[in-house]
Amino acid sequence: MDMTGDCLIPAPRQAVWDALNDLAVLKEAIPGCESIEWTSPTEIDAVGTAKIGPVKASFKGAITLSDLDPPKAYTIRGEGKGGAAGFAKGGAKVRLEEEAEGTRLIYTVDASVGGKIAQVGGRLITAAAKKLADEFFARLGAVAAARAAGTA
Repeated sequence: MDMTGDCLIPAPRQAVWDALNDLAVLKEAIPGCESIEWTSPTEIDAVGTAKIGPVKASFKGAITLSDLDPPKAYTIRGEGKGGAAGFAKGGAKVRLEEEAEGTRLIYTVDASVGGKIAQVGGRLITAAAKKLADEFFARLGAVAAARAAGTA
């Protein structure tokens, strides 16, 4: 599955970058996130629950950040294992561009799934992934904007 998108966040680029690298913000922004912690300056372990169609599972994942170009861009790669439900793995290139109204966050995702989750079907998986991405960016944008305004 490949997915691209963008969203305008009404905050300066540095505030958006800081939010993308703040685990407390990410825990709040990632739908279903139960725990998240740095294991090195570029690696994160996370646990969360996801529901795609009739399949609901808890996933343990390892995430690696690379191609760091603060506060402009990075690449994120990860793999989550959900036991009998299957696995998900992939990555995203994230780019932040300054605009008059704030920061445009642009992402390109490549991902694959296996196990029971893969049996749900491509359309349902893509729709669920898009919904999760929209929720994540809305939450992240709200926190970054609030911080930039000095209210968070």
